Amino acid sequence: MAGHSQFKNIMHRKGAQDKKRAKIFTKLIRELQTAARQGLPDPAANPRLRAAIAAARAANMPKDTVERAIKRGSGGEGGESFEEVRYEGYGPGGVAVIVEALTDNRNRTASEVRAAFAKAGGNLGETNSVSFMFDRVGEISYPAAAATADAMFEAALEAGAENVESGEEIHLITTLPDDLNAVRDALEAKFGTPESARLAWRPKSTTPTEGEAADRLLKLLETLEDSDDVQNVYANFEISDEAMARLGA
Repeated sequence: MAGHSQFKNIMHRKGAQDKKRAKIFTKLIRELQTAARQGLPDPAANPRLRAAIAAARAANMPKDTVERAIKRGSGGEGGESFEEVRYEGYGPGGVAVIVEALTDNRNRTASEVRAAFAKAGGNLGETNSVSFMFDRVGEISYPAAAATADAMFEAALEAGAENVESGEEIHLITTLPDDLNAVRDALEAKFGTPESARLAWRPKSTTPTEGEAADRLLKLLETLEDSDDVQNVYANFEISDEAMARLGA
């Protein structure tokens, strides 16, 4: 099993749901505020805000919470201004890791991320120290029930997508970064609002990880995900289904 999505599924099953829900809401509120601050507060004219609202709805965030976050971000109420920061480094087993954060205190966040890497036996590097091992892509996800695999594939390719992966739970559509909004809009017209639509980092190749290194790596990713400042974590690891099941037990 390759990549970070399977890790997220395991952590969702393992975690205390109320705590995880609060963490998710904190991250979504920051993204809503930042999207509203950087663009218009109207989602129809602000693709990033539209995507943030869709993610908030998918997480069952109350409508008034969404509206307050947008109002704070657009200057209607006092609120923090968050800075977008990216960290890169190597985790256990030489796995490349990219961390995207929204923070109101760059020094605090850098210290927390550096400490997480060090505790796991990894090391934080300079910007662009590992990103060359990833492709920057647009990713759009729909629940499997939104359409058949064939219907989603045909519609996505017609809209200009690069690839479609359909599984038991989701359809994952990949686009070039500049095509993300156009493809999302075309699919939205056919299938409704997607669960998510964002720019992401996809590894060009994966690093096999087993045993103690795999255990320490997943603990590192969990620690990073648990930070309010961290929005997204990407890693180029590959762990066997058997090992992943054991670690997620």
